[in-house]
Formats: sequence, structure tokens, C-alpha cells
Amino acid sequence: MSLGFKKILKKILIWRFQYISDKQFINISSAVIGLLAGISAVILKNSTHYIQLLLEGEIIRDLHHAFYFIFPVIGLAIVYIIKKYFIRKKMGHGIPITLFSISKLKGVIPSYQMWSSLITAPFTVGFGGSAGLEGPIVATGAALGSNYARLMHLNQTTKTLLIGAAAAGVFSSIFQAPIAAIVFAVEIFSLELTMVSMIPILLASITAVLTSYFFFGDDILLHFEILDRFHLNDVIFYIFLGVFSAIASIYFSKVYFKIGAFFKDFKGFHKRLMFGGILLGVMVYLIPPLFGEGYSTVNNILRGDISKVISNNIFHFQADNVIIVVAFLIGLILFKVVATSLTFGAGGVGGVFAPTLFTGSVTGYVFALIINSSNLFDHQLSTANFAMAGMGGLMAGILQAPLTAIFLIAEITGGYQLFVPLMIVSAISYLITKMYIPHNIYTAELAKKGQLITHDKDKKVLLLMDIDKVIETNFIKIHPKMNLGDIVQNAVIKSTRNHFPVVNDDNEFLGILMLDDIRNIMFEQKLYKKIKAHSLMQIAPAIIDYDKDSMEAIMEKFKETVAWNLPVIKDGKYYGFISKSRLLTSYRRKLINVTA
Repeated sequence: MSLGFKKILKKILIWRFQYISDKQFINISSAVIGLLAGISAVILKNSTHYIQLLLEGEIIRDLHHAFYFIFPVIGLAIVYIIKKYFIRKKMGHGIPITLFSISKLKGVIPSYQMWSSLITAPFTVGFGGSAGLEGPIVATGAALGSNYARLMHLNQTTKTLLIGAAAAGVFSSIFQAPIAAIVFAVEIFSLELTMVSMIPILLASITAVLTSYFFFGDDILLHFEILDRFHLNDVIFYIFLGVFSAIASIYFSKVYFKIGAFFKDFKGFHKRLMFGGILLGVMVYLIPPLFGEGYSTVNNILRGDISKVISNNIFHFQADNVIIVVAFLIGLILFKVVATSLTFGAGGVGGVFAPTLFTGSVTGYVFALIINSSNLFDHQLSTANFAMAGMGGLMAGILQAPLTAIFLIAEITGGYQLFVPLMIVSAISYLITKMYIPHNIYTAELAKKGQLITHDKDKKVLLLMDIDKVIETNFIKIHPKMNLGDIVQNAVIKSTRNHFPVVNDDNEFLGILMLDDIRNIMFEQKLYKKIKAHSLMQIAPAIIDYDKDSMEAIMEKFKETVAWNLPVIKDGKYYGFISKSRLLTSYRRKLINVTA
């Protein structure tokens, strides 16, 4: 940052503190973030779709079908080169890395995240990587919100709010669904839904959607208007679709997790690129609808134009054979998650939102098609309506965001005629999936490490607490072979503490020596050389592991042991102590900040 810019920024901040209240500035900042998020979404969407249109429309179809195999590998190789030689820093998946930044990094997101996804995601998805753009756009918007807050010297609570506002902004811009965007920010990022938070998120959502309308007009990703009304006798089928969606959601999540774990065992990044890229290329070559985001396939399914989906492959299937159509669509459901997982495993940058909508639309359509083709019932189901409800069901199951699913599908259909079916399918899919998959794709890793922010206020406060601020390290260490005289002279007299850690030569923690343990004998000089520390020390009632224990686990250890002080080890070595009084004081302060 140049000296001139710093001076200008200082003048702006001084003027702001003099004339604009904090509440007004947060609202203004939210609108600014919404504008930036909307522009970022426009840039990312346009660049990706331009690449995909050029490659798939003018090269693959005009030259040779084999490019379906070649382009995904080329795209992943370009992303690898950009990451290694230009970014040179670790890039995480969009929404998980944002959630981690909020929970453990106080909302601080590195500045390179503002532009890294804008460069890498278009090459991943545009060249045929089977992923979505929503995750990268959210990562970009969140990074903009975080760095803007840091630039303006805003506190952690406001920083988190602006990150949520940015997420709402990009979501609103992508789908032109401002209400669903607000629900998405609250549901995924566990924001408190109060008037203090609602207005900034609303402003960001409105600003971003207006930006999208300015650049795209009414041209949105999903084009659909409800033609068939909801009938009461369809309820039983929507209930079954909810169960069917839950099964598909569980399958999607488990396959995604297993393939992700498989790629973690690869030691060389180039091996992951070659293995994942080639497999992805083969899949896209055989099943072209897996190429890119897949929204063209979704739109064809919603319009009932299934022939374009079925015939676009080397086998040239015809849509007049129901068995072939059903088999092909079930294949899309089974292989979409595999293609998406391979894209990420090979180093691609993208998200799972689009694959979720893709899989959901196919799931709902094939369910209705099977029912209609069975001729067991008197009336025909609307394949379009069931495809939309299937999208809601998969969102509710895979992303575990049922409210976002309901409001998004309701908004993009231009009405609320499907509201009841969406509620039925989403609720059933969510409840069943939750029993088998406790955490969604975004939060599973964070939940395992105890780093996931939830709507539980107590857990949220504990998660946001900084363990380094409650650890005390100014204790005099005692060796187990030290005699009583050395303990008195070198520890008790020199320390203001009433307990001392006992460690060996390698600084490994062995126990605690309490002042009360030696109070009755500390002036008995005849015992100074006879009694050793190892015979006086106590075993700690519990030990806190700096690298593994969350603040919630630490609080639980104090509760179980009724101890006032517990030792902390780091990398297997003694590190310090945490006192219950210091922990509770820190908790109260953080609670005030969170609820302010």
C-alpha cells in the first residue's frame, strides 16, 4: 500500500468517524460490497460461458467429438500452472474456506482470494470441469467483504456481517433471486437474523441483483415458468419424491466424500492431475451432458426437451424408447457426482451448487417419467414441476439448506404455486439425509475438527474464542528429580503461582505440583534433600491438547473434572495452563461482542 493511498484513506476514515454513524456506514458498506460482488459474478459468469460456448459450440461440434475428452484435461492443466507459478498459495473450496475464515481466522481472508477464483474457475468449468461457479463466486465476494472491512478498520462482528452480505450478493446476482439470497446467507453462514443484520444483507442482495439486471437483463441461468398447477392428488407422489431425493442426496454425499478422501492419499499433485483429469475426460467424452456446469441440460429437462439431452453422445440414443431414456438419466444421476469429485480431486476450482441442481432436476424428472410410464395411475405427473421439486429436494439433502431450496425454486419459477410441494419434498429429503449425513458437503471437514459455526449461540461464542488468549505460560517448570530444597528456592520463592508443571528433559508434561502439597513441609529443611518432585506431584485430572481440542471440548473438560487449572500440551510438549476463571472471563467478553 503506497504512502499516498494511506494518507487518503486516513482522511476518509477521519471524515467517516466525524460525520457518519457506525450503523449508516455498515449499510453503505453493504451496498458497496453488493455492487462489487455483483460485478465479480458478472465477470466470472461471462468469462466462463464465453470459453464454454467457444469450445463446445464452435470446436467440439464443428470439428470432432473427441475434444470432449481433451478439453477437461487441458483446463485442469492450465489451472495447475496458474496455481503453481502465479498464485503460489493454497486455494480451498469457496464456501468451506469462507466458513473456516469466519470461525478460526476472525473473518480474515487473504487478499489473493479476491482474484484467484476469477482466474482459475473459468478454466476449470469453461473447459468442461463438471463443477459450478457459485462456490468460487462466493469465495471472491467473501474475500472482497473481508478485505474491505480490514481496510476500513471494522470489528470482527461487522467483518462477518459483510462476508455474509457479500455471499448474499453473489447468490442474488447469479440467480436473480434476492429473497433466496438472504435466506442462503443466514442458513449457510449461520448469521443472526435480526434487524441489525437483515438490513445490510438486504442492501447487498438488492444492489447485486440490480447489477445483474443491468448487465444481463432478464437472461438468467434457469429459464422456467410454471405451466402445470399443483393438484392435491399429487401430494403422495411428492412425498415419495422426497424419499427418492434423500436417497440420491445420501449417495451424492457419500461418493463425494469417498472420492475426496481417495485423492488425499495421492502424494504428487501432477499424479492427481493426470489420474483425475484423464478419468474426467473419458466420462465427459462418453456422457457430454457432464461437461461444465450443466445448466443447459437442466433447462432442456425443465422444458421437456429430453431429446437434446439423450442424443448428445457417441451412442446417439433416441428419446422414443422410455427404458433407454430412464437408464440414461439414472446414469447422469450416478455419474455427475463422480465427475464433480474427479474435477476437484484433479485440482479444479469450482463448487457443488450447480451439480446439485443438475442432479436434482434429473432426479425429479426421471421419478415422474417412471410413474407416468408405469400406467398404474389415472393421471400424468408434470415432469417439469417434479424436476423443479427434485432440485429443491437435492439442495435440501446435499447442502442441508431446505429454506434456501424452497425460496430459490419458488423465486426462479416466478411464483409460489410450487411452494407446498417444495416444502414437502425439501423437508422429507432434509430429515432423512440428516440421519445418515450429519453435516453437509461444505461443513463436514470443519465439523470433524470442531471448527463449524452453527446457530447455537453458546457453541458459536466458544468457537469464536481465541485459545491463545486464555493460555498462560509464565509458570516455573520443575524437573521430576528436583528435591524439595530446589523446589522451594528455585520455584516457590520466585513464583507468584501456586502450582508448577513437572516436565522431563524433553519438556514432556508429567504432572502438577501444587503449593498445598508442600505447604506443611516446605520449611522442614531436614527433608530438603530427601523428598523429590516426582513423589509430590499429582496427575492432572485432564490435559488440553492445543492442536486437537476445540473450545467446546476444553469447556467440557473443566466441567467434567471440576478443576480450576488444566495443563496444555502442544506438539506433545508442555505449553502452559488454562484457568477456569480466565476462560469464563474471555467467554463473557466474546458473548458481549457477538450479541452486540
